[in-house]
Amino acid sequence: MMLPVTHVLAFGAWLVAQSEATLSARTISIFQKPPGVIPPGGSTTICCICQCSYGSFMLYKGSRRLHTLELSGSRAEFSISNATNNDRGAYICHYLEGGTVLARSNELEISVEELRLPRPDLSVLPGHEVTAGADVMFRCTSAHPSTVCYLYREGHTRAQLLSREQGDYNLSHVQKGDSGRYSCQCSTLNASREWSAVSNTLDLVVRDYTLCNTVRLALAAGLLLLLGLITAEAARSRCCRGWRSRLLPAGSAAPPGTAAGPPRLFPSSNPRWDK
Repeated sequence: MMLPVTHVLAFGAWLVAQSEATLSARTISIFQKPPGVIPPGGSTTICCICQCSYGSFMLYKGSRRLHTLELSGSRAEFSISNATNNDRGAYICHYLEGGTVLARSNELEISVEELRLPRPDLSVLPGHEVTAGADVMFRCTSAHPSTVCYLYREGHTRAQLLSREQGDYNLSHVQKGDSGRYSCQCSTLNASREWSAVSNTLDLVVRDYTLCNTVRLALAAGLLLLLGLITAEAARSRCCRGWRSRLLPAGSAAPPGTAAGPPRLFPSSNPRWDK
């Protein structure tokens, strides 16, 4: 029996929707390590990360397939060594399972240029380690006048343009997600744009003490509860002993097991046994 055309079309639309849902369910991060413009003859690594169980990554430059790597953990790394102008361009990672493409990354632009300017210096205020909610300022200092500088964060594709006047970049109310490795790079503003080498790297650590304080409070509350239970049990024991002593009349024998001595199990019929 042949299915109606409407049923076939509906099934096809469902397959397309399922395919799009599968693609959107998985995301790939692509970034350059270390970030920045590289010189001819230099090297860099293109990293692709996906929260996937198994499969492989395929690296494309434009529409040209370059390399395929099996998934190692959740990432794959593609190396570029002895770079030339031919390595310039936009790169994309595809994630495959069983030969089927399930996810695609955004584009990553790789630039190869001569590095003629002096290396800038990157600093961070108030320091490398701050608490969550603090304000942080990165300062990229270049010895060459009339330059514009960019702030890189390892693991991210986009660079932040720093203030042209001071070379500063401000982060307000930082969170743990702002922790990472930062660097900067500068270039001239003229038509023959010249680049500097990448600066020193800085590791920013954001401490979130909220969770630590919550854990400490929970432990303290548990300890107080335990002490309260111990105190209540001790008070109950003292109360029971006092109540038992009040029930015994003066001069009466102590109950079995008390300090008055062990009880006689059977009455004696021989008066000599009582002496």
